[in-house]
Amino acid sequence: MVDARNPIGTHVLVGKGLTAGAYQNALKVGAETIQVFCGNPRGWALTDGDPSGDAHFRQVCAEAGMRVFIHTPYLVNLGSPDPATYERSVALVAHNVKRAVQIGAEGVVVHTGSSVNPGLYDAAMRQVRAGLMPMLDALGDHGPSLLLEPTAGQGQSLCSRADELEPYLDALDHHPRAGICFDTCHFFAAGEPLDEPGGATRTLDRVIEIGGAERLQLIHANDSMDVRGARRDRHQKIGEGHIGTGAFSELFAHPALDGVPFILETPGSRTPGDPSTALLRELREAEECRTRCRDHGGACAPS
Repeated sequence: MVDARNPIGTHVLVGKGLTAGAYQNALKVGAETIQVFCGNPRGWALTDGDPSGDAHFRQVCAEAGMRVFIHTPYLVNLGSPDPATYERSVALVAHNVKRAVQIGAEGVVVHTGSSVNPGLYDAAMRQVRAGLMPMLDALGDHGPSLLLEPTAGQGQSLCSRADELEPYLDALDHHPRAGICFDTCHFFAAGEPLDEPGGATRTLDRVIEIGGAERLQLIHANDSMDVRGARRDRHQKIGEGHIGTGAFSELFAHPALDGVPFILETPGSRTPGDPSTALLRELREAEECRTRCRDHGGACAPS
């Protein structure tokens, strides 16, 4: 069972199936939590699951304490002015929510989208509301959350900076089943100062001020190949990009993230012995050590 304050894992390939593929791939890299696609990440097909296979996957993950998340396909854009794209996006998100229930995933990550063309922000936000509110209402008090992931600010992004979460959540009536996936590369690319001392803490504090700590349910832990504000979504290995390691130490230290999983989407993170995974674990252990020192008022004792 995983008992770390912040389980660390990665997005794994399904390949041969959820158990034979995704779960076994997670074991190979020592993942404590995983994210998967339930279908083609670059297609519109609604891929059905296998009831017996889904049940076995739920069982092995539950027994191992493996927390599971689903990421919706990249084509999803609930703000698209193209009716076909919008309708397919709604159907695909709804299908992924259904698959989350079937496989025991606790959250479904969906990008906040783009209006594509200037001047269409208001119309796009009305679409977001129309598409997501029925799904959020249908979730009730149990089952997966819908995790909104602000984008890197490309094009006519509907939500990329922390402040832009406020009108987005307003459009959804701050629905209690609307959670937040905090992607470090995305926020940095959109201009948040995660590379400055205290920058990650301030950004996270602003997200909490807008949405509440309970909405923070997943961290996508990614460094950035590009400088702050570049609006380019290019992930880099932890500590080898322009964000640096300080931001991740701040996130591990933040009290609002107690129990929140960290999922890597970095080059090589699906490979056994990946240095990003090892570095994140070192940063987590260092923060846990500092916490023990503060709590016991003395030298840090081994865990």
